[in-house]
Amino acid sequence: MSTTSLDYGEMTDLQPSAEMWSLYNPTVAPHRFQAEDRSAAEMWQTKTHEALVNTIGFQTESSAPTVAQHLETVDRGDYIREKLLMRTSEHSLMPFYLLLPKAVPQPYPVVLAFHGHGYGVKDIVGLWEDGTERDTPDGYHKDFAIALCRRGFAVAAPEIACFGERQSDFSYLNVTLGQPVPDTCAHTAMLAFHHGGSVVGLRVRDGRRLVDYLESRNELDLTRLGAMGISGGGMHTFFSTCVDERIKACVVSGYYSTFRDSILAMHHCACNFVPGLHRFGEMYDLVGLIAPRPFLVEAGNRDPIFPLDAVKYSVERAREVYGVFGAEGQIETDYFEGRHQISGRRAYDFLMERLIA
Repeated sequence: MSTTSLDYGEMTDLQPSAEMWSLYNPTVAPHRFQAEDRSAAEMWQTKTHEALVNTIGFQTESSAPTVAQHLETVDRGDYIREKLLMRTSEHSLMPFYLLLPKAVPQPYPVVLAFHGHGYGVKDIVGLWEDGTERDTPDGYHKDFAIALCRRGFAVAAPEIACFGERQSDFSYLNVTLGQPVPDTCAHTAMLAFHHGGSVVGLRVRDGRRLVDYLESRNELDLTRLGAMGISGGGMHTFFSTCVDERIKACVVSGYYSTFRDSILAMHHCACNFVPGLHRFGEMYDLVGLIAPRPFLVEAGNRDPIFPLDAVKYSVERAREVYGVFGAEGQIETDYFEGRHQISGRRAYDFLMERLIA
C-alpha cells in the first residue's frame, strides 16, 4: 500500500484558521464599494445600507415608546448632568447621561459619546466605578464626554450593551454546577449570533433609539448631531454613522483600521464580530456609507491592537471612496504619540467646525 506525503506548506491545512484566511478576499465581496461617480455611489449607498441593516440584525424590532424616566440631576458648576432611563426595545432598558452646558444658548448642538471597554459610561462622565465624583480625567477615555460638553455641546452618553449597569449577572442561568461564569460580551454575542444578529446590531439599535428620544427635547438641535467614541465606542460610532444618516459628523478613535490587520488578526472581544460582514469588503468599503459626511480618525502610534500602518492605509483607501463624492477633504486624521487612548487634540475643534460653525 502506498501513501502520499505532504510537504510542510500543505500541513497548514490542518489549521482551520488557515482555511478561513484563504477565503478572506474583500476585493470580490459583493457589497464592496465599486462606484466610479457620485450617482452610482448614491445608488450603492441605498442598496448597501439596507443590506448592512439586515446583516447586523435587530434593526426591525417593533419600537418602544420614545420616552425616558428621569433619575437624577446634578449641578457640576459649568454644566448640568442628567441621568435618564429609556426602553430601546420590548425587553431592553438603557440608562444614559445627558450633559448640558450652562454658558451656551439653546438649542444646543448634540454629540453622542460612546465609551469603550471598561467599567462603563461613568468613565466618560467624570464618575468612578462606585459612582463618586472625580475632577481629574482618568484612564484612556479621559472623560471625553465632559470635554465635549465644555466645548459647547449637549452630550448624550449611553451605557452601551454589556457594560456597567448593562452587564449580565447570569442569575437566570444555573451557575451552581462549578462552571465558570461566562463573559458578558462573549455570551451576549453568542446569543445574538444564534438569533441571526450581532452585538453591533444591538448597540446600533440602541443608539438610534436614543436619537429618537433626543429629537423630542426642544432644547436640543438634532440638525447638528455628531458622534464620537473610542475602542468599542469607536466601533459603535463607526457602524452607527454608517446606518443613521442623522449623524452629521463623527470622530472614530482607536478603532478604524482594516479588519485584516486588527479585528481578524489578533484577540478582540466577541462584540466586534458580525456574521456575514465579509460580504461588505473592508472598513474602507463601509466608509462609503458615511461619505460625504465629515469623518475624523484618531490613532496612536503605539496602539497595539489597531496598528498605525494599517490605519494609514485604510484612511488613504477611504479618501479614494470620498473622492468619488468629491469630498476628499471631509476625512481628517489625528495621528498622535501614544497608546490606545483618546487624543482630543483635533477632535473637539473638528466637531465644533463641522457642527457649529
